[in-house]
Amino acid sequence: EIGVFEMLDNGLSQVENPSEMFLSGRPCGVSGSCVGCVMEGTRPILAEIQALVTKSGYSAPRRTSTGFDFSRLAIILAVLEKRAGLFYGSLDVYVNIVGGFRLDEPAADLAAVVAIASSYLDKPVPSTMAAIGEVGLSGEIRSITHMEQRLSEVKRLGFTQCMVPAHKVKDLKAPVGLELLPVANISRALQLLARGQ
Repeated sequence: EIGVFEMLDNGLSQVENPSEMFLSGRPCGVSGSCVGCVMEGTRPILAEIQALVTKSGYSAPRRTSTGFDFSRLAIILAVLEKRAGLFYGSLDVYVNIVGGFRLDEPAADLAAVVAIASSYLDKPVPSTMAAIGEVGLSGEIRSITHMEQRLSEVKRLGFTQCMVPAHKVKDLKAPVGLELLPVANISRALQLLARGQ
């Protein structure tokens, strides 16, 4: 199990709601940000993935990742280029997980794809949308475990829409007030992003 503590003047204090802490201060209407959900032990935690895609001033574009696996980032960029036609050859790409959190789980792949594409297209992700799913090399969105727990946490934090793997939707019971957006591949995810829905 994971415990989250905050250092205060009088010592360590337990953070009762880590997801809320990691999401506090999220900007609205700004491209390059998407919320994903990972499991730490049996506890679902929401984390904001930020991405910045900008024209490179170097002969070899920079790739920087803080809190997100660098190899995973390289794979995601390759998949976005090959399967979605978004070319990063002359662009710097920076990815950051807000709050110093580290995401080691493939369930954060879809949120990273959406954040990176959002920055590339300069199209903000709706502030009420989250994304959960693993991205395969052919651009497919694969299912992950503990989906219902993750969706309950997404709903509890006030989100009203969540991108989820399409082939798993029929087996899921969504919390009341949370709309599931089934995505079979990254192209569909980018269509939803472009429509702002």
